[in-house]
Amino acid sequence: MMQRRHFMLGSAVALSLPAVWAQSPWPQKPVRVVIPYVAGGVTDSVGRKLMDKMGHVLGQSFVVENKGGAGGTVGMAEVAKAAPDGYTLALSAISPLTLSPHLMKLSYDPFKDIMAVVPMMYSPVYVLATTAFKGSSWQDLIAQAKVNPGSIRIATSGVGSVGHIMVEQIQAKTGAQFIHVPYKGVAQTVTDAVGAHFEIMLGNPFPTVNSLIDQGKLRVLATTGPQRAPNQPKAATLAELGLPEANLTSMFGFMAPAGTPAAVVEKLNAVVRQQVQTPEIQEMLKATDNVALLQDSAAFAELLRKESANNAAIIQKAGIRL
Repeated sequence: MMQRRHFMLGSAVALSLPAVWAQSPWPQKPVRVVIPYVAGGVTDSVGRKLMDKMGHVLGQSFVVENKGGAGGTVGMAEVAKAAPDGYTLALSAISPLTLSPHLMKLSYDPFKDIMAVVPMMYSPVYVLATTAFKGSSWQDLIAQAKVNPGSIRIATSGVGSVGHIMVEQIQAKTGAQFIHVPYKGVAQTVTDAVGAHFEIMLGNPFPTVNSLIDQGKLRVLATTGPQRAPNQPKAATLAELGLPEANLTSMFGFMAPAGTPAAVVEKLNAVVRQQVQTPEIQEMLKATDNVALLQDSAAFAELLRKESANNAAIIQKAGIRL
């Protein structure tokens, strides 16, 4: 789910939707959208609301299928082999295309079998302490993991995820040693966090997480992003804490099988960029510290290629192996 510290936030544009609509009769039946993670995370909470609005505008439903596993690569492989007719899409973090290929052997080529359609948002990563962690700050976390190597368990959304790379970067830069606990997705991770099955969780903010923070069941020790998260102004970013390489965020967007008709891509791009700017979606994003992205498909594709190259360099420099 990566990923950089700097973002090209597109300016709001007036989209002439009727002209785009006339170019393609799509969709004429429900559209299947694979979310390559188990249900319950930020992709679900924001993505389902966005797709409800898209379905209302386009006159067809967007049917979500959660298919988690292997850091999103299981679901992405399903999209890669689907017919390129506009009726199978992915809504995913970009890491199955820009990060996972550098860490594991995949059944798909991220740039030959999948095409970028339109970004949705980027999301900071919260470093969250559960009640199992007895310290009170980021400094306590690092100190404990250095004095007692392996005493701190850190849960992430899976092997090869942004969280996993963050754990490796933090260990490499601080000398702390953690136990990485990879999950298939965020829902079970959050349940186990409440049950204090581990000390630390790395995850994106969404309503359930925010509610647990408000209840005191999770504590924010640090965040990531180009600046402090508006809803967590007291929590320093990892860049401020001297770890710019680990100051990674998650980026989410729509992808499709390679060869999907250009008219479909253009139409989907237009409606997503329109709907992420509506007051309802903007309010939801702001409440969870997520930020809408407004690039077109060409800019999104170029961004993915740059992210892939950056991630390859990070992984090689850190010597990360699975």
